[in-house]
Amino acid sequence: MLELTTPVQYVKGIGPRLAEILATKGIVTVGDLLNYLPFRYEDRMNPRGIAELRAGEMATVIGEVRNSGLFRTRRMPIFQLTVGQGRSRLKCLWFNATYLQDKFKPGQLIALYGKVEQDSRSGELQIIQPQFEMLGDSSGDGADDKAATSLEVGRIVPIYESAGQGRVTARWFRRVIRTALDDLTPDLAEAIPAVVRGRLALVSPREALWKVHWPEAGESFEDLQSSRTPAHIRLIFEELFFIELGLELKRRQQKTQTGIAFRLDDHARQAIKKILPFHPTAAQKRVLKEIADDMQQPYPMRRLLQGDVGSGKTIIGFQAAIIAIENGYQVALMAPTEILAQQHYFSARQILENAGYRIVLLTGSLEADRKREIRRHIAQGNAQLVIGTHALLEEKVEFARPGLVIVDEQHRFGVLQRLKLMKKSGESADPSASSGQALTNPAEPDVLVMTATPIPRTLALTLYGDLDLSVLDELPPGRTPIVTRRIADDRSSEVWDFLRKQVAKGHQAYVVYPVIAENEETELKAAIKMYRELSGKVFADLKVGLLHGRLDSELKDQVMRMFQKGELQILVATTVIEVGVDVPNATVMVIEHAERFGLAQLHQLRGRIGRGAAKSYCILMTGGKVTEEGERRLDAMVRTNDGFQIAELDLELRGPGEFFGTRQAGMPNFRVANLIRDRQLLELAKREAATVMAGPNSEVTQVEISRALVALRTRWQHTYGLVEVG
Repeated sequence: MLELTTPVQYVKGIGPRLAEILATKGIVTVGDLLNYLPFRYEDRMNPRGIAELRAGEMATVIGEVRNSGLFRTRRMPIFQLTVGQGRSRLKCLWFNATYLQDKFKPGQLIALYGKVEQDSRSGELQIIQPQFEMLGDSSGDGADDKAATSLEVGRIVPIYESAGQGRVTARWFRRVIRTALDDLTPDLAEAIPAVVRGRLALVSPREALWKVHWPEAGESFEDLQSSRTPAHIRLIFEELFFIELGLELKRRQQKTQTGIAFRLDDHARQAIKKILPFHPTAAQKRVLKEIADDMQQPYPMRRLLQGDVGSGKTIIGFQAAIIAIENGYQVALMAPTEILAQQHYFSARQILENAGYRIVLLTGSLEADRKREIRRHIAQGNAQLVIGTHALLEEKVEFARPGLVIVDEQHRFGVLQRLKLMKKSGESADPSASSGQALTNPAEPDVLVMTATPIPRTLALTLYGDLDLSVLDELPPGRTPIVTRRIADDRSSEVWDFLRKQVAKGHQAYVVYPVIAENEETELKAAIKMYRELSGKVFADLKVGLLHGRLDSELKDQVMRMFQKGELQILVATTVIEVGVDVPNATVMVIEHAERFGLAQLHQLRGRIGRGAAKSYCILMTGGKVTEEGERRLDAMVRTNDGFQIAELDLELRGPGEFFGTRQAGMPNFRVANLIRDRQLLELAKREAATVMAGPNSEVTQVEISRALVALRTRWQHTYGLVEVG
């Protein structure tokens, strides 16, 4: 009998070679195979007769191949197939499909699925680019062929994505999954506690696996296609429940680690008040209290500070840094780019240096001697606030008394790098201990992760599930909403006239392009070429600068400083300015080819303006035809300044895997769940996981908790990538 943890190669019909192919799809165990769900279903219980078909409907047709052939037009080759049922015939067409010319033989039984259309010339019905599946050969009499056909006709049939290798087709998956289900042990362990199953009316795991692959005749076809049958809900909830259980366990384990219980006395409070450049918002006060309360606990803080662009995250980070420094510890602030690290360094010097705090900047582009000197200051504890890029992760960098790690724009680093920086403590010395005396149980530094990319709650629950969440949902006073307009690039002269008027009022502007150098394969205007045109012709009388990623660090720094000081009136740039550049006097952002940018990127770019009291304008220029998805992105930008609304739409458009780049961000590798579709189930799973881990009690026994944790470690942990549990 097969167990869910049995290696997949032991399923009849697979073996070692096909197991290697399946491993590329993440299918390693029998459990993985059975959680490889159909991406859709076809109702082949009553296949449609060709004579019954109507134009405009989606239909499944089963018929015999009559003839096929490739004919060429001036534009492209077209493959045509004729399928018959008795005297009725149906034509199918595939464009650029030369690979199909040897695929079909007369007499083969074939299932077709697609949209029925009417040929404008002949008036006959046809299906363009249908999905198809061979159901057997009329000349074949093998038992395997008959068995396979019995799984494919006269029932609701599951359709699987093929694994991209000849034999590993949807038909092949049907056969091996059926075999695996037939050979699966009847004693499937139930790892979800009884009270949770009862509350949600969950079916058993065995019933769920059978019915999700082989639905019964009475099952709602709509529920099947939308993954809302009881079988689907059981499997989706189970996956989300164990993810949240792992994260809940991780959170609880973190609270057992030795941390630094920072003191927040009157001296520290006064130091915080002294650096504030403005009256804090209610949201800033609330978030600072959440962070300060965490820092006073004896276990390490693990908190995500999430706020829209311009909401004041940096000042909160500096206030947290003061608490650590006033307690005798060092603070590390890591940023993803040198420009952002330098921006933080300048801000920190402006805000903190006058109060007597010692601040250093460590980036990869510094000269070797300067790096060595800064590393020595860090190791000796002279540097209280250390700001840098990934250069802080180098082995040579040793902190004397690390107390707080602040990671800005964390999704650009990845979870592993965050963990690496947290481990920089080595043998963290207690500042109150005598010289050279190390702690026997080194304390973990507190960690504050800051992101200006608003994250929908569903993603935050998984992507940052091991962190407590603070949200800055209020902009500082004096900020006026940015006016966003969309305009076609054939009206660019109007845009440049408007920009010139803004500069005449004493303001500054950005003009952003998606690429650096021209590419013959695209119509994009290159930043370098447009810089020459704008600085040499359109704005020849104004001071125009150029900033892009290929400039060396010193030149980038120089250009940015000139723009910040007002020595440049217009800055032509690529998306290198997306993060962290803060110029309150900049009131105009012109984004060329705005349809080519992602929604989150457009929002980040827009966040570079509107940082002062003057009214600001973001102009989205578009060229050529805009896709339907592009239209939705541009419409969202014009409609709202709310980063959280924009993030929700961005998640919907791109899907969770693309939202940050799954691997880098440490997103769990979902088998059956979909974060967009299954938001409510995720919330439920989080709540139930917390309830289970709060036991044992009258609802959940210790035996049930132990069983769930064993399932987490033995079956689920390998699926989740970076979501590890001890």
